[in-house]
Amino acid sequence: MRHVFPSLARVVLAAEQSSNDHDFIMPGLQEDDATKEEKLKAALWYSIGQMIDSAALTQDLNATPHFIGGLSELVWVQVENAAQDLEAFAKHADRKTINTKDVVLLGRRNEGLKELLQDHAKTVQKQNSAGSK
Repeated sequence: MRHVFPSLARVVLAAEQSSNDHDFIMPGLQEDDATKEEKLKAALWYSIGQMIDSAALTQDLNATPHFIGGLSELVWVQVENAAQDLEAFAKHADRKTINTKDVVLLGRRNEGLKELLQDHAKTVQKQNSAGSK
């Protein structure tokens, strides 16, 4: 589970990096929202299932599909909450685009995550400034 949020942060930071203050548009946005949501939930379920299966094999444990489904729903709700918070932070700053500061602010209650996000944001910033020279 520990690796889910840093991956999410990398996606958001990469989106910001590639957007250069333009709106980041994911491929396939012409699909209706319900279909996109179902595909995302299915991908999340699959990814979580793979992580749990891997951990279960190494620790000689067994996880039921019901457990994987429950955990997937929990993660989905957390991602939805994070997305709403990120949108609110950007809106509060009178922006339409989520940026690095919003992502770091999202991690403010988790010191380890906050440090990880700040370090990654600094790395991305250094890469951007080195690439523009």
